Amino acid sequence: MAAALRATSSAISRAVTSRTPPLIAGARWSSSSTWWGHVDPAPKDPILGVTEAFLADPSPNKVNVGVGAYRDDDGKPVVLNCVREAEARIAGNLNMEYLPMGGSNHMVEETLKLAYGEDSEFIKDKRIAAVQALSGTGACRLFADFQKRYQPESEIYIPVPTWANHHNIWRDANVSQKTYHYYHPKSKGLDFSGMMDDIKNAPKGSFFLLHACAHNPTGVDPTEEEWKEISQLIKDKGHFPFFDMAYQGFASGDPEKDAKAIRIFLQDGHLLGISQSFAKNMGLYGQRVGCLSVLCEDEKQAVAVKTRLQQIARPMYSNPPVHGALLVSIILSDPDLKNMWLKEVKVMADRIIGMRTALRENIEKLGSPLSWEHITKQIGMFCYSGLAPEQVDRLTSEFHIYLTRNGRISMAGVTTKNVEYLANAIHEVSKS
Repeated sequence: MAAALRATSSAISRAVTSRTPPLIAGARWSSSSTWWGHVDPAPKDPILGVTEAFLADPSPNKVNVGVGAYRDDDGKPVVLNCVREAEARIAGNLNMEYLPMGGSNHMVEETLKLAYGEDSEFIKDKRIAAVQALSGTGACRLFADFQKRYQPESEIYIPVPTWANHHNIWRDANVSQKTYHYYHPKSKGLDFSGMMDDIKNAPKGSFFLLHACAHNPTGVDPTEEEWKEISQLIKDKGHFPFFDMAYQGFASGDPEKDAKAIRIFLQDGHLLGISQSFAKNMGLYGQRVGCLSVLCEDEKQAVAVKTRLQQIARPMYSNPPVHGALLVSIILSDPDLKNMWLKEVKVMADRIIGMRTALRENIEKLGSPLSWEHITKQIGMFCYSGLAPEQVDRLTSEFHIYLTRNGRISMAGVTTKNVEYLANAIHEVSKS
């Protein structure tokens, strides 16, 4: 009996020991904090932190041009009429069962037509592996994990600058990152020669992250002729292009025009990947609805790639949300609703283009000796103002104007009511 008790005691001791959390290097063990006492607060997100600071400011004159979400001319969030109509059709009529791991097939089919073309041969030949994703962020992350798993030695080349989360996404997927020249600070335009040199000098078979339109944060896009040269060089070098298309339709007001870069690459015979999002162009920010697609050599390869993308998604989030997918499916498959959407997305794009003109004109009429033509030459939601971090700090501290310290202005936050105030403030901080 004593031997049995000793054996039982030893087994319990081993079980307790096996459950004791291991000490992490640098962690401090204490009775009051045995598990998470070594965890420090994460640094604030440079973009989301701007909104937090804006909300905490009691000034009646405060202006937020940091948020990457569309606002109307009263500075209010917008729900598109096509979305309201789609919502009405869903309400009480459709179930909310789980979607498959790959999401809504209907939504994916309609989404692919926007990127690859209504009559795309690649869609007809079933050469595209595509899954619904958690907006553009989720699509990029799925692809980054796929890249790491099936091209483990590859690198991703990311433009300088880029959307800050791109670096986080590929870092957390453990993909090695390099950068390529993109923005030219002096001209406030594209560093085309620097970009081409970097593409040329990258090891064969590298992955290149490209913004399909309305580059974030600069608003600087290559011209059609420049895209043709970029496409040809990437093909000659055997690189893989991955497009992040977060602003289709939102840039120019024409989804077909905004897909031009992708169509050029398709015409040149590339295999490629695309991240699509409906956050900006349908205003479905909180619905987290998007699509990841990978163009493959044939249908058999596309089937295999899709199953692997679904396999990656399964332990990550199991399956994507249904509501946003229903909205997109209904809008894009109904001719009347789609036409309504096309008109509404053009209204949003045109308002932003108009605010670019108004901001430039208001600064110039103050007698600024600097050139501000880049405000209207750039496109999309963001204007890369060229303001230095110290000047941005002055905008915030003296004028209660909030934006990221790299000088990125969200044109969606500029309205007819605040554009003159914003122009005056920019003139004040930039004239000395």
